[in-house]
Amino acid sequence: KPCEEEFPLPRGKAYEPYYDEMVGWIKEVRKMKYTDVSVKSFDGLTLRGKYFEPFPGAPIEILFHGYRGSSERDLIGGVLRCRALGRNALLVDQRAGGRSEGRVTTFGAKESRDCLSWVDLVINNINKDAKVILTGVSMGAATVMIAASKDMPKNVVGVLADCGYSSAEDIIKKVMQDMRLPSALLMPFVRLGARLFGGFRIEDASPVDAMRNAKIPVIFIHGDSDDFVPHQMSVDCYNACVAKKQLVTVNGAGHGLAFPVNSEKYMSSLNDFFNPLLI
Repeated sequence: KPCEEEFPLPRGKAYEPYYDEMVGWIKEVRKMKYTDVSVKSFDGLTLRGKYFEPFPGAPIEILFHGYRGSSERDLIGGVLRCRALGRNALLVDQRAGGRSEGRVTTFGAKESRDCLSWVDLVINNINKDAKVILTGVSMGAATVMIAASKDMPKNVVGVLADCGYSSAEDIIKKVMQDMRLPSALLMPFVRLGARLFGGFRIEDASPVDAMRNAKIPVIFIHGDSDDFVPHQMSVDCYNACVAKKQLVTVNGAGHGLAFPVNSEKYMSSLNDFFNPLLI
């Protein structure tokens, strides 16, 4: 296996067939020019990211990684995908992840507010007229879905939600059940811990609820072989979404693997969905 310290990669048998490809992505992107950027969150944390601009003036994707991940581990393929689509990419280390400050992950509750800070950075420091797409994988998808229900600058034209969960409560219960733990007994303690140690309510991390108030278009992408976040969760969010929407199912793809499993379908779906929004 590749050295985990040199090449941060997601663990699990589903990912191993793609390790060589992912290491290649990391090596290629590490050679690309980028600018270190940072913002202050609404609650005082310094959040850091890397901005790749191969096409000055082009649309910008802001990409958000998953739970306990980092931008390089979860999003490195996204930089190359953006380049292939003629877009610039801003890779974000979410709070408590990668190079960003913070000790607590809030499943999208506070992270969705951080999205607004990153959008403001783009408008105020990079290009005030930029067309912006908010992209997330797993918990990052939850982050951008919840953000889609908030008032956004007109620059934000849409959201890409890749293998996101329907709510923090749903995914926590699912993980507990996988571990054969009594979710009904333990959830009250999870809710209490979130309030005491994270300063948030589990109920506020609910993408499916956010989709009932979605204000910008959303494309949902999910593999039907995802054994961590069930494909049905994206179906539920899609059904709840009141904005322009599309659901793309990638056959045979595990969690976060829709792009490497079928990059052609992934890219063509994004082109068809976003090109009219980027005019």
